[in-house]
Amino acid sequence: MEVLLDTCARRRVASLLLLILLAVKAAAECSKPEAKENTVLTDQSLLLNTFSEGVEVYFECANGYVVESGSGKITCAQKNWSESDLICKKKDCGFPESRPNMLFDLSTGTLFGNVIRVFCDKGFQLSGSSYKQCYATGWSGSAKCNIVSCDAPPEVLDGRISWDSQDEPKYGEVIEYVCKQGFTLIGNSSIMCGEDGEYDSPAPSCEEERITTATASPTSTPPQEVSPSTESPASLTDKTTSATRTVSPSKPGTEKILQTRPSVRSSVDKLLGTTRVRGMLTVGSEATTTTETPTTSSSLQAHMTPEKT
Repeated sequence: MEVLLDTCARRRVASLLLLILLAVKAAAECSKPEAKENTVLTDQSLLLNTFSEGVEVYFECANGYVVESGSGKITCAQKNWSESDLICKKKDCGFPESRPNMLFDLSTGTLFGNVIRVFCDKGFQLSGSSYKQCYATGWSGSAKCNIVSCDAPPEVLDGRISWDSQDEPKYGEVIEYVCKQGFTLIGNSSIMCGEDGEYDSPAPSCEEERITTATASPTSTPPQEVSPSTESPASLTDKTTSATRTVSPSKPGTEKILQTRPSVRSSVDKLLGTTRVRGMLTVGSEATTTTETPTTSSSLQAHMTPEKT
């Protein structure tokens, strides 16, 4: 009987001691640690359900952040956690990967979460996303720059162009125009593919050349001066009196028509001693009819020989 009582007593004492130990152990455990800014518990630390005295857990930097300093280890001591020394900073994606003829606007920064703009050199066109964002894994988005091209150059009637390729002209390429013989080029002789995919000027045209005949303007002939005659009086008298001589039918052989200038006629009258009656020139017994005509002589010599009739 006494043995049985002793056994029961020992069991009770053991149970009581176990409860005491459990109570002491529970009182010594730490609560789940809380992460500081930009840090999180490691996956291994998250698997622990209880954090007893002396246990160690670890922190790491959150997504998009990297370790600047510290280890991130904390320890449970007397129901409190030690201070974490882990300091994290934003990830810097750095300068984006360079692509031909591609430029970036980095004015907003290159740290985690920042967004930058993408554009191309003059004469190139962006294909893809025009923005990139810095993530924990690096820059997002992909793009490339393609050179700008223009439509096929227009043909010109009665002319030819220097472009004989099947491809479209690209930025900066020049097309020359030449007209056929007998045609004139109107406009620019060349056009260039511009940065906007348009030519810098319209295509020229070829127009047929027009031949113009020059009209000579009339010129006035200056009057010629008549030099004094150097002929003898006899020859001068012959020319003036025999220019146009006709015989009057009423008096055959006696009437003669004498065409002469007034100055010449006056000189002849004085030399021959003739008289004039009503337009009739009387020489001896013969009467002649005179008709005044111009002469090229400017004057007569003082003495002239009368023409024989």
